[in-house]
Amino acid sequence: MTPVRVGVFGLLGSGNLGNDGSLEAVLGYLRDRHPGAVVDALCGGPEVVTARFGIPATRLHWYRGEYRTASRAGAIAGKGLGKLVDAFRTAAWVRRHDVVIVPGMGVLEATLPLRPWGFPYALFLLCASGRLTGTPVALIGVGAAPIAERPTRVLVRWSARLAAYRSYRDDLSRDAMRAMGVDTARDEVHPDLAFALPAPPARTPSDAQGTVCVGVMDFHGGNDDRARAEEIHRRYVDGTTRFVRALAEDGRQVRLLTGDACDAPVVAAILDAVDSPLVTAAEAASLADLMEETAAADTVVATRYHNLICALKVGTPTLALGYAAKSEALMDRMGLAAYCHPAREIDADRLLDQFRELEKRSAELRRTLAERNVTAARRLDHHFAALTAALFPTSDHATTQRKAP
Repeated sequence: MTPVRVGVFGLLGSGNLGNDGSLEAVLGYLRDRHPGAVVDALCGGPEVVTARFGIPATRLHWYRGEYRTASRAGAIAGKGLGKLVDAFRTAAWVRRHDVVIVPGMGVLEATLPLRPWGFPYALFLLCASGRLTGTPVALIGVGAAPIAERPTRVLVRWSARLAAYRSYRDDLSRDAMRAMGVDTARDEVHPDLAFALPAPPARTPSDAQGTVCVGVMDFHGGNDDRARAEEIHRRYVDGTTRFVRALAEDGRQVRLLTGDACDAPVVAAILDAVDSPLVTAAEAASLADLMEETAAADTVVATRYHNLICALKVGTPTLALGYAAKSEALMDRMGLAAYCHPAREIDADRLLDQFRELEKRSAELRRTLAERNVTAARRLDHHFAALTAALFPTSDHATTQRKAP
């Protein structure tokens, strides 16, 4: 049989550990169920993706300065020309594949600052190219949210409509796409793809108070918060710093976690402000590293969505500094709905009260998380089976024949 050619697409290899973790989960699925598939990527950081995952990769944008602010005439012209060139590059790349997968990520949302002619335009080109060339594009386990800005909303809506297959990581995402005019009657909801990643062995907490992991983020609000982005950022950093300082003054070891390369300045600001040997920074390069850190902790307090997933996946009691409804939905699904705190308006005293209550219920919550993780694994297994049936029917039959006794 001719090997099936699979393309993966997204802001991969660009410093966001959650995005790369979603790719890792999909590659694991392909290796397990479609071992003969030939895979390559169109992505933001091709060199990183090739080095880490061992697959060929092509740069997402023709113009190398795509994500830099264009103020000079040459840069503006380069960006404009790049949009046209990318239309042809994307179509040519899509044509070379039997199927293209967008692995997870919040590709249908604007909960963080986003310009319509950046990634939303690139995603639209991908899905339109799939429809024009006959190559199915699958949006797998993606996140979505209501979008107020009209150009971004139009591009996102048409991307979803043109995709051959869609599944979401929570009900809120499917509801958001339905509200935007997408027919979601056949779309399924499953746990985030990162729940399919292997977790380190669970540990037995000691009676003594142990480490607290605090996941921080370069948070400036969402797409609709641009006018007060700096105020939101300052309040977030100040509130998080006060919380970390209170933990250190109470004699607790604190490990600061990140989920994206851009979070490093926030870590530096907190370390400088608290100035305590009890507060250190972890150097995580993958979701596996984050899981190791959170598994070794007694408790986790985190902002980034995939920091939360890592902590919940390993069964560590977790408090969410939520910046979007997806965080609250995740915490509710895992049985920790009472332990959410708004990242935009951190009240350090109330956060400490929630944290202490979380620690009092630690043993109970660990049992709850163990049960919810079993359910998540079962649902993801169903997800991958549905994906195979939809995108690889011939390959699925061949794989079944090979595995038959």
